[in-house]
Amino acid sequence: MTIHDVVIVGSGPAGWTAAIYTARAGLKPVVIAGAVSAGGALMQTTEVENFPGWPEGILGPDLMEKLQEQAERFGADVRYEDAESMTLEGEVKEVVTDEETYQAKTVILALGSEYKKLGLPGEEELSGKGVSYCATCDGFFFRNQEIAVVGGGDSAVTEAQFLSRFGTTVHVIHRRDELRASQIMADRLLANDKVKMHWNSVVESINGSAKLDSLTLRDTVTGETRELPVTGLFVAIGHEPRTEFIKGQIALDDKGYITVAEPSTATSVPGVFACGDVVDSHYQQAITAAGMGCKAALDAEAYLEALAG
Repeated sequence: MTIHDVVIVGSGPAGWTAAIYTARAGLKPVVIAGAVSAGGALMQTTEVENFPGWPEGILGPDLMEKLQEQAERFGADVRYEDAESMTLEGEVKEVVTDEETYQAKTVILALGSEYKKLGLPGEEELSGKGVSYCATCDGFFFRNQEIAVVGGGDSAVTEAQFLSRFGTTVHVIHRRDELRASQIMADRLLANDKVKMHWNSVVESINGSAKLDSLTLRDTVTGETRELPVTGLFVAIGHEPRTEFIKGQIALDDKGYITVAEPSTATSVPGVFACGDVVDSHYQQAITAAGMGCKAALDAEAYLEALAG
């Protein structure tokens, strides 16, 4: 079996940037991009206005396509497979996908994160029947309907703005009395006459059988409940790191994010490096993920040089 210099698991901004740098260094990286989720979270993003070099903005999928093209131009070997397990200890690491087993001297983990759920009864059952986690994927199906968005950060504000193109009213439900989103995004949302804010409110229950009919909201100040008739609910309350299948092999923090020896991207296992949203619970930005991908590539290159003596 071929022992590769580096295998990169993940294909968001961090993974593709790591691939660009390691490929340019002649390390011939193998990128486990994912069978369905190649490109990461930005594949479900519309306009990206804050990635340097795109003054007019760029669609998330287009940005990911450009990064992949750049990585492949330098020789990155992209595999559309899902990583299912890993053995990270030892000089030679092993990554098992749904199609093949790869061995490598170094592994770069750019696993990203996934949508958090409310954890309420009916959420799973009504997923795809009114409950969604991706406005750009499903917004069109709620044209001329009453839509709710849960959350108060940048992702919730972005979802609500996008959904206002389709819904008659977009109800934004936030547990606090002010948004956590950046000021420019919050101002845009509050100026949108199709958006109605529900401050100091949480979803108490998701109601419906064959499809979503309404939400029961609870006021966090008074404790009073009320019904909100909606046919669409978009949950935008943050993300969870995709580290479930590497627990016990590598050090994680109390939220499940991979810990690294800052300022490097070295993990608790020699030869394993981590970058992007699977490490960063704070910023969660495409540009910070890309910067970490660069660091992980340089760290892996230095590690391989030290191995070679």
